[in-house]
Amino acid sequence: MVFQDPRAVRIKGSKGIWIWFFPVGGLAVEILSSWIEELQGDGVWGDDDPLFPATLVGLNDRGLFAPIGLSHSTWANADPIRKIFRNAFENAGLPYFNPHSFRKTLARLGEQLCKTPEQFKAWSQNLGHEQVSTTLTSYGAVPRHRQGQIILELALPNDNDEEDLEALLQRVAAIAKRNAAKLLESDLGGKRTLENGALTSCIASEIAQSLIYSIDRTPAGC
Repeated sequence: MVFQDPRAVRIKGSKGIWIWFFPVGGLAVEILSSWIEELQGDGVWGDDDPLFPATLVGLNDRGLFAPIGLSHSTWANADPIRKIFRNAFENAGLPYFNPHSFRKTLARLGEQLCKTPEQFKAWSQNLGHEQVSTTLTSYGAVPRHRQGQIILELALPNDNDEEDLEALLQRVAAIAKRNAAKLLESDLGGKRTLENGALTSCIASEIAQSLIYSIDRTPAGC
């Protein structure tokens, strides 16, 4: 458990936040535990000291200002962690994601793991949100591909032993293919080939209608 004390740490809204560590993965637990052991290894770092301390700057052997260790104070702003993130992503050959994006990832994880309103309320409080609506509106946007997957899953019956999501998609595709072939015969005088493989806007519209019709005909599971 970690307490973010507004008297010692600059916190949005100057509110104290109690946070319980959630093991999002074995590697995360290992890294955090190793870091705490390193901080407390010399015996001068206690539980009341910052978990992510600022760099201690002093005079080096040449009389120049340089990093000489860790300070018992916190960072003045988020610039150092942004720099760390940027360098880490660059070294890994990945596009940059800012530190705040990890909070959004945790919010998305909570949406998938929490099964009751009380559980999601606790998850929201762990993110420092007093209102669940803050978590949902500011962090809970569902990606487009996941939105489509959820809607198709909701269209399945509860006792879906005989038809799962893959079977539904195959059935939808078959209906669209048949309807497109019929339309091609009508538009092209019986020819079943398309120049350069392009579909006309009319055929594309017909396929979309087939998809909607197929989903509407499937009993809802909720």
